[in-house]
Amino acid sequence: MRCATYSLAAIFALAGGARAEDKPVVVKLNKLSAPAPADWKSEKPSNRLRTYQFKLPGAKDHPAAELSIMNESLPGTDKNFPKWKNTFVAPEGKTVDDLSKTAKWEVPGATVNVLDVTGTWKFKERPLDKKETLLEDWRVIWVIVEEKDETHHIRLNGPAVTVAEHAKALEKWVKSLR
Repeated sequence: MRCATYSLAAIFALAGGARAEDKPVVVKLNKLSAPAPADWKSEKPSNRLRTYQFKLPGAKDHPAAELSIMNESLPGTDKNFPKWKNTFVAPEGKTVDDLSKTAKWEVPGATVNVLDVTGTWKFKERPLDKKETLLEDWRVIWVIVEEKDETHHIRLNGPAVTVAEHAKALEKWVKSLR
C-alpha cells in the first residue's frame, strides 16, 4: 500500500500537479483586493516600503518589467505627480509634460489617479540615494489608489516596449479591485 501511495505521489508530481506557486497571488490593499494576473511572477519585495513586487515578462528581445505596490503611502497627486515627473529627462525642445499622460478611474470604494511617462528615467534604487542611473526609452506608470482610510502606490516600470505589452493588463487589474 505504501508503494502505491508513493507511486501516485510521484506520478502526480511528474504530471505537473498544482503547486502553491501556481496559485495567483491575491493582492490586498486596504479594503480592496484582486488576484494578480498569471504572468505576474511574485518576488520578494526588494525593500520594506514594498508590500508586493512582481516581475512581468519582457517583450521580444527586451528585459522584463517590474511592478511594485506600496501600502500606506503618502496621498495626493498634487505632490507626487510633479515629483515623479522630475525623475525624467525631457529631450531638447520638449517638457516632461509633453512626455506624460494622466488618467483618473473610479473603482468601488476608491479613486485611482494614473501618471504615465515615457523617456529617459533617472532611476534610483531607493528614493534618497545619491546615485542614479539613466534608463533610456523607459516607461513608468504610477498609480495612486486612494481609499477612504488609506492610499496605495503602484508602479510599473521597464523598457517602453515591455511596459506597452502590460499596460492594458495593469489597467484591467486595477479596475478589477473590489
